[in-house]
Amino acid sequence: MEKHSNIYSNFYLTVKRLFDIAASLFALLITLPLTLVVSLCIYLDDRGPIFYTQERIGKDGKPFRIYKFRSMCQNADAKKKELTEQNEVNGAMFKMSNDPRVTRVGCFIRRHSIDELPQLINVLLGNMTVVGPRPPLPEEVAQYSQHDKERLKVKPGCTGLWQVSGRNSLDFDEMVELDIDYIEHASLLLDMKICFKTVWIMIYPNEAY
Repeated sequence: MEKHSNIYSNFYLTVKRLFDIAASLFALLITLPLTLVVSLCIYLDDRGPIFYTQERIGKDGKPFRIYKFRSMCQNADAKKKELTEQNEVNGAMFKMSNDPRVTRVGCFIRRHSIDELPQLINVLLGNMTVVGPRPPLPEEVAQYSQHDKERLKVKPGCTGLWQVSGRNSLDFDEMVELDIDYIEHASLLLDMKICFKTVWIMIYPNEAY
């Protein structure tokens, strides 16, 4: 546990939580006009729900409901089984560069990571943090090795090293190593660097789809 002492220290966790609350409230406030426009566009696109919730696995393997702007068709989860063989990522994760389930509006908001904004609500609720590992699906965790489960020792984040280091151009094993590297070297300075890089990537997208 020594190599994880920084992320488990009371000081780090307290400051990180205070930052999470302040940053998420500020971000939700300044993005309110964008939220209203995106919500209207999603609804007008197919008259479906604006938000999408899904079960994810959080710290210590505890499940929670994640919030996102809906970027796929309304029956996307049911259609996923038909696309399993077209998975473009090795390991316990599913990704398609041209996923037919993604809507017209969804394509834009996913590329600029706007669909992730409602996760700030999860941050306020305390089941996510601003910076941390990507929150996995239950079926992904079911395939995890003991080494992969190391990334579940901390709260999942809205952004992290994986998102600012190549994202979908990286495979599952590379994502795991980036998450473990973050856990071992987490600091307030590193969190700030990742946040600034995330804002840049939202404006100038990397490999998001």
